[in-house]
Amino acid sequence: MQQGGTTETGEELTPRQRDVLDAVLRLLVEEGDHLTMASVARRASCSKETLYKWFGDRDGLLTATVRWQASKVRVAPVDQTRLDLPSLTESLEGYACDWLKVISSDTSIALNRVAIGHAGSGKDNLGAIVLENGRFAMAKRLKPVLEAGRRVGLLAFEDTETAFRVFFGLVGRDIQIRLLLGDWPGLTEAAIADDAARATKQFLALYGARKNP
Repeated sequence: MQQGGTTETGEELTPRQRDVLDAVLRLLVEEGDHLTMASVARRASCSKETLYKWFGDRDGLLTATVRWQASKVRVAPVDQTRLDLPSLTESLEGYACDWLKVISSDTSIALNRVAIGHAGSGKDNLGAIVLENGRFAMAKRLKPVLEAGRRVGLLAFEDTETAFRVFFGLVGRDIQIRLLLGDWPGLTEAAIADDAARATKQFLALYGARKNP
C-alpha cells in the first residue's frame, strides 16, 4: 500500500478512499475552482455523508488529496550502516524522478493552479494545505537521507534546510512555473531520468564531502 495518504482521523487510506481522491484530482483538472463535495460524491459514486465521515469538510478532503498526491514522491530507504555513494545517489535520483513525474502530471498542475488562485483570497486554506502536505512534507522525507549522508562523511553542509532547498532548486529549475503557465518543457520519461541524474550530480559536486589526501 502506498504510504502518505490518510483520512481525517489519521487512518491509512483504503483502496476505495484512494479511488475517491483520484476522482477529486480528475475533477480539479476538469472543473478547477468549481469542485464541490456534491460533485465529488457524484463522480466517485458515494454519498456526501460518506465523504464527511472519511475526510471531514472540504478542507479535509483537499488535505487528504494533497497528501495522496504528494505520497507518490518516494524516498528510497537507505541503510545507514552501509550507506555509500552509489546508494545515496540512487536515493536522490529516485526522489528527483518521482517529484518531476508528479509535478508534471495534469492533476498536480490543476491542483497547484487552484491553490495559487485561492492564496490570500480567504476562500479556503488550500494554499497552506498544499505547502504543508506537499513541499514541506516532501522535505521531511528527504532530509533524513541528507543527514545520513553527512553522518557517514559523504556530504558536507551546515544547514539541512539549505541543502534541501539547493537540491530542490536543481531538480525543479524553472519547470514548475513553466508548467503552471501552460508551457510543456518536454518531460518525457527519458528527459526526467536525465534531469534527475544531472541535478543529483550537480548537488554532489556542491555538497559532496572532499576528503583530504
